Amino acid sequence: MHSYDARLPDPDRQPEFYADVPVKRLVAWAIDVALVAVLCLLVLPFTAFTGIFFFPFLMLAVGLAYRTLTIAGRSATWGMRLMAIELRDRRGERLDGGQALLHTAGYTISIAVPLLQVISVVLMLTGARGQGLTDLVLGTVMLNRRA
Repeated sequence: MHSYDARLPDPDRQPEFYADVPVKRLVAWAIDVALVAVLCLLVLPFTAFTGIFFFPFLMLAVGLAYRTLTIAGRSATWGMRLMAIELRDRRGERLDGGQALLHTAGYTISIAVPLLQVISVVLMLTGARGQGLTDLVLGTVMLNRRA
């Protein structure tokens, strides 16, 4: 486990930062999947429509780029921004490009291995900080932006 800086809200003293975050993550995830699908449909003509034959891999590649770039930009994907949540590192800082790439890689591995995704969801629902498996490994947390 990681030690957390005092700048990161304590879930016992400031629970409003973590309130409803697992549900907001789920809705943000659905929004992001829809956005990635739309982006893939926009990219499809540029593959001479051969992307239809490897659409899951196209979704993976576009999703990886989308998540990494948006998290590196403002520490949240567009879905997360709509749900008013954002990722923070163990010091309470926004994620940089390297951290965004690592977080996205962890997410991608979790999606690829369903058991890891189930473990991640259980951790989000039961932990005081609502962290998934990737969050625990990297020391990141998802917070309500306006708390």
